Amino acid sequence: MDKRTFAFWLKELEQLSPSQWEQLHARVEQADAAAADRLMEAHPPTRCPHCDAVHLIRWGSAHGLPRYRCTTCGRTCNALTGTPLARLRQRSRWLRFAQALIDGVTIRQAAVQCAIHRNTALRWRRRFLAAPAVQQASQLQGIVEADETFFLKSLKGQRHLPRPPRKRGGVGRTRGAGPDHVPVLVIRDRSGAMADVILGKLDASQIRSALQPRVDPDAVLCTDGASVYTAFAKATGIAHEALPIRGPRVRGAFHIQHVNAYDSRLKNWMRRFHGVATRYLDQYLGWRRLLERYHQSLTPQDCLLEALGNQHVAVT
Repeated sequence: MDKRTFAFWLKELEQLSPSQWEQLHARVEQADAAAADRLMEAHPPTRCPHCDAVHLIRWGSAHGLPRYRCTTCGRTCNALTGTPLARLRQRSRWLRFAQALIDGVTIRQAAVQCAIHRNTALRWRRRFLAAPAVQQASQLQGIVEADETFFLKSLKGQRHLPRPPRKRGGVGRTRGAGPDHVPVLVIRDRSGAMADVILGKLDASQIRSALQPRVDPDAVLCTDGASVYTAFAKATGIAHEALPIRGPRVRGAFHIQHVNAYDSRLKNWMRRFHGVATRYLDQYLGWRRLLERYHQSLTPQDCLLEALGNQHVAVT
């Protein structure tokens, strides 16, 4: 449809009666549901979610989606079986909710955009972010930057607090590595591959358990001058460039400016939520990694596939 025809069509919407509005809304709902169904039909399961076998055959359809039968265990499945979105209703609104995730709107704003209850929007956010929360780089190579950032510990949603409540919130009694904050270690290499790890506390053992499985033994680790990184490098034999906290922070090709810039973007993006419950912090970190991975090109279709666990851009 060209722009002139579309503008004329929009102008004519003012003339619709209430019953015609209802019919139009129903057709839009059907179109959205069909688009989501076509997307899932184009990405069928490649393995049985019950026994992990690879031999699946078409076996009719149910609830608008093709079903597949495993020739090994005999059980059936569809594109949603075993995914975080299994048994989730109202597929006609999924792509709109995916767009709300891309826009980074609040729960109430997403509920209005998708015409759902705010409690439903909250549950959907948990389900849509379950897969991105665990999708991150498993191996970082070359020059690897690492730095820690801190988030205020939040017990949002809990009925019983183990501490006196913060009347205004937003500020803890301690700063940095104190008990009121949760440390998050952000690791990134020069290719853009990235991982972040929520630490129990910032000490040598936690740093080692976070870095050792992820940093290639031949990599060069760039960090600030904190002693925990020096201890890790000595214990593992990984080359280490410790940059001073004060003074020049660039030594040739060695610096931590990429990871610091990401920390800044992450913190600025998080402010819109006015505090994230610590037990769900991993989902918000995965959400931000998802946005970073696509570099402004994330579409609702891509977001829905990511929520299903189908990754189309390499993990970074």
